[in-house]
Amino acid sequence: MKNDEFIFTSESVTEGHPDKVADQISDAILDEIIIQDSNSRVACETLVTTDRVVISAEISTKANINYEEVIRKTIIDIGYIDPGLGFDGNTCDIELYIDKQSNDISIGVDQKTTDIIGAGDQGIMFGYATNENENLMPYPILLSHKLTKSLADNRKNGNLKFLRPDGKSQVSIKYKNKKAEYIDTVLISTQHAEEINESDLKESIIEEIIKKEIPSHLINEKTKFIINPTGRFVIGGPHGDTGLTGRKIIVDTYGGWAKHGGGAFSGKDPSKVDRSACYMARYIAKNIVAAGLLDECEIQLAYAIGKPDPVSYYINTYGNNTNKKLNDLLENINQIFNCTPKGIIESLNLLTPIYKKTASYGHFGRNEKDFKWENTNKVESIKNL
Repeated sequence: MKNDEFIFTSESVTEGHPDKVADQISDAILDEIIIQDSNSRVACETLVTTDRVVISAEISTKANINYEEVIRKTIIDIGYIDPGLGFDGNTCDIELYIDKQSNDISIGVDQKTTDIIGAGDQGIMFGYATNENENLMPYPILLSHKLTKSLADNRKNGNLKFLRPDGKSQVSIKYKNKKAEYIDTVLISTQHAEEINESDLKESIIEEIIKKEIPSHLINEKTKFIINPTGRFVIGGPHGDTGLTGRKIIVDTYGGWAKHGGGAFSGKDPSKVDRSACYMARYIAKNIVAAGLLDECEIQLAYAIGKPDPVSYYINTYGNNTNKKLNDLLENINQIFNCTPKGIIESLNLLTPIYKKTASYGHFGRNEKDFKWENTNKVESIKNL
């Protein structure tokens, strides 16, 4: 294959995938705590396995939470309500191991005498945007998310009654001269009822999921559809595989097309910059691309624990270094984007219960009104530099 031609693949998973079940439980707990006490400090990890949920967390809060109720509702909403699936939100065992945030961390984060919030940890955070579609996201991950979301929607609305909560998608796209030429392969693996036959399942997935979600101009005679390649996927969810919070970080961001920083997102309050600064980095990158300064842009922010200001900023221009406005932006970035933890929290409205929604189908490229990091309201400020 020529250097300017390549195939790139990204994957997504449904909300019933065991790792995503864990992410949603952690973020549902975070949401409930924020509703009662927005100044809480939360780091909540979840493990799910056959008929069991284990929570291990450091939480400092004034909130009074019924953790078991939150956990069961989250699992039931996902669709695990049948004991025959080996994981039922109504009856599964729940274990809680919850302590407070370390004082060594809280001293640096909550600097009450100065009204400053220090970064909750050291780390490197990345954000990315590309103009190859209106969502300003790489096509492979964007389309992979559309497929898994459609699997869940068609299961919940009863259109495809044989579907069960667990599932995955994978989209491989042929690129030429940095443009998506066509989809080479679409792969879907979905948990299903035992009685559905393989032929009917494949036909239904192709007609009701793939052809309705994938843009027709990206499908041609070379496109291959692979459905449940092992032929059977009855046992799934936490009964089929253990799930852990933060184990799908590439699914959460850019599908491997752009870099991911050093931390996962779910279960962390926004003082943890490994979550909130990634949202800010996406916000910066998206506004730069929307302003027309670059076709694609990657931002890196780096922090030291307890310090409010980033220790470094970096813009990856992908070889386009001739635009003077980029240098002006880097020199004046704090005038447009406040990248301190407090500035990020305030400008992106992060002390609101939005986090469970982020925990499946990607944190970026979605038209959710509460996802303020997807706004392009800084375009004029960038153009006027």
